[in-house]
Amino acid sequence: MPDLLNLLSRWRKQILAVMLLSLLAVGIITFLKPNLYLSVATAVPASSFANDKAKIFNDNIQGLYSTLGSADDLDRIIGTANLDTPYLAVAAQFNLFDHYKISEKGDAAITKAAILLKENTKVMKSEYGEIKVKVWDTDKKLAPQLANAIMEKLQSIHQDIQGAGNLATLKGLKKAKERMNPKADSAFSLEDAALHKEKNRQYDKMIEEYQLVVDSKPLVLVTVEKAKEALKHDKPKRVTIMIATAVLSFLFSLLAALALEKRKPLAE
Repeated sequence: MPDLLNLLSRWRKQILAVMLLSLLAVGIITFLKPNLYLSVATAVPASSFANDKAKIFNDNIQGLYSTLGSADDLDRIIGTANLDTPYLAVAAQFNLFDHYKISEKGDAAITKAAILLKENTKVMKSEYGEIKVKVWDTDKKLAPQLANAIMEKLQSIHQDIQGAGNLATLKGLKKAKERMNPKADSAFSLEDAALHKEKNRQYDKMIEEYQLVVDSKPLVLVTVEKAKEALKHDKPKRVTIMIATAVLSFLFSLLAALALEKRKPLAE
């Protein structure tokens, strides 16, 4: 194996040329890329039992449940974040097709804008059990608005899902009461009339309780920190990229020089 110092001495010009050309090419590409600013919205999961009617109206049950949710609650929300639904809504809300300079019109423009937004967004679970919505954008004022809007949309979607059961029960109670009430016009004995009145009272009480739960829409996510405007860009990390390019190009050219040195005796 040739001495490394002698190898570097003989091939220094070629190695330097490779490094300079690599740095020039990567530098041009890197410095032509626009600055991307990162904004992060952070929330913790609320307990799914917050939507349980018994927790609200039964004093003995309230203390049994934590106010915070579990990792499973976060997994469901992150699963929703992998869908296109929240990004389509936010893209339409902020007219991102104009921001991204998309030439298409109508639904096609919104769909393409949503795809670009999704590519620039990362929804993740932190090691502390939080959900973080990270958004990168060329506009440092728009980035936090998008992150907060995505978090709010995830909140809205799961509030609707969480309340779907109570809403179905509420509709069933109202229909059951409607079917029972026409009998009030019939002739009742005093005992039957009292029983009918008591049933009506019970239905009214349950309908009132379920209506309160449906209208209140308990939180699914509790915001810990709203996204803020970044002070400096996050991407591209030009200094890091240039250092990595210099190191890799040096190693590549050194290995290439070593391979060529080994072939010399064969050629001779």
